[in-house]
Amino acid sequence: MRAKAPSPDTGRRLLVLGLGCERGTPPAELLDLALSVIPAPEGIAFVATLDARAEEPAMHAVARHFSVPLVTFPAVRLEAETPRLANPSDRVFAITGCHGVAEAAALAQAGSGGRLIVEKTKSAHATAAIAESFQPLAAFSCGINSAPSFSDSSREPA
Repeated sequence: MRAKAPSPDTGRRLLVLGLGCERGTPPAELLDLALSVIPAPEGIAFVATLDARAEEPAMHAVARHFSVPLVTFPAVRLEAETPRLANPSDRVFAITGCHGVAEAAALAQAGSGGRLIVEKTKSAHATAAIAESFQPLAAFSCGINSAPSFSDSSREPA
């Protein structure tokens, strides 16, 4: 009997935690919000957000907590996800240039086959959403006008 070759698709859900926040949001607030929406912490593969929040300490704290990369997208890329958002916001568009950050970032990283499993959830200064994908890691790309930006939060100062 011949052994089966390992399948590249293990059927494991790949979860993307999308986050949005006001400048200066306390790391504890963002982490508490993230933990409140995550169904399976071991399934988180990425934290994703708007590129304007790439330097926010709270974003890096959450990525470090889960030991995953922080991925950022420009507003134009997140705006392309608007048809797939559960909670688009004209107010968010006026501030950021996209109709959603947490949901859009999660979906952008999850890829075209991704879907929201946790819609936007709010805290006082932040939002969180989760998307799932079954795409292999190598298949991830944003596909519209610009590539995502990755940050290795494990190398960032605390």
